[in-house]
Amino acid sequence: MTAPLLPIAFDTLANLLKTRSGLIIGTDKLYLLETRLAGIIKREKLADLNALAERLRRPGTDALARDVVEAMTTNESFFFRDDKPFTHFRSQALPRLAAARSAAAPLRVWSAAASSGQEAYSLAMIVAESGAVLGSRKVEIVGTDIARDQLTRAREGLYSQFEVQRGLPVQMLMRYFRKEDSNWRIAEPIRSMAQFREYNLLSDLRALGRFDIVFCRNVLIYFDQPTKTRVLEAIAGLMPPDGLLYLGGAETVLGITSRFAALPNERGVYGVVPQAASSAAASQLAAAG
Repeated sequence: MTAPLLPIAFDTLANLLKTRSGLIIGTDKLYLLETRLAGIIKREKLADLNALAERLRRPGTDALARDVVEAMTTNESFFFRDDKPFTHFRSQALPRLAAARSAAAPLRVWSAAASSGQEAYSLAMIVAESGAVLGSRKVEIVGTDIARDQLTRAREGLYSQFEVQRGLPVQMLMRYFRKEDSNWRIAEPIRSMAQFREYNLLSDLRALGRFDIVFCRNVLIYFDQPTKTRVLEAIAGLMPPDGLLYLGGAETVLGITSRFAALPNERGVYGVVPQAASSAAASQLAAAG
């Protein structure tokens, strides 16, 4: 019988996850620790989570700590998830930003917490079908994640039958993928449109460069409010005044940052608020408080 998780063991695991990834794990999420870390416990021939936490408290366990963080932060991803953000990206974002830029200026799109690449490749397929709007304009798509295994999968662009059946229209499957045994590999022209980099959202994001469009969906829900504020304000610092941010359906900027404002009549789409206006709004909120 597995021993109950000791408070010191829970604190070790929770502090590791928060420090390295921003992920907040409460005592109500013990089942996630048990299910997602079971493979590591078995691999390391440990008795339980208590033994894993004890091992992590020893020096020289950085590789093990990375494996724990990756196991806990690997999230489900599928093509054209929720659909509406991709519809807006196709019909509103690309035409608007292309019209506002010189023909030679590339558009840069960031898929934050890209996991195994489905979001970034969904965006790439839309770009491939938007020639009438974009012309010969270059669109750079950058996907980032902290999970090395998932980034390797993203770069390979190889997906199972189950994965391509989830959200991917059959016409896009036939147009942009080729069958390899029981799997499907995304076509090279689409794969070459996206680059994937190992990067932590808690790091200094300025090294990534500027982005016109940022997809940071279903990530903030795992952070506490100070971390959400920190990440959103860092993202705002990478974007031009007409940049667009896409968040998940359960996420918001309200009460978290004044650097973004929701677009009228749009769900999950936010525009950048100029720094001066943002500072004034923050001051008014502080005075009202």
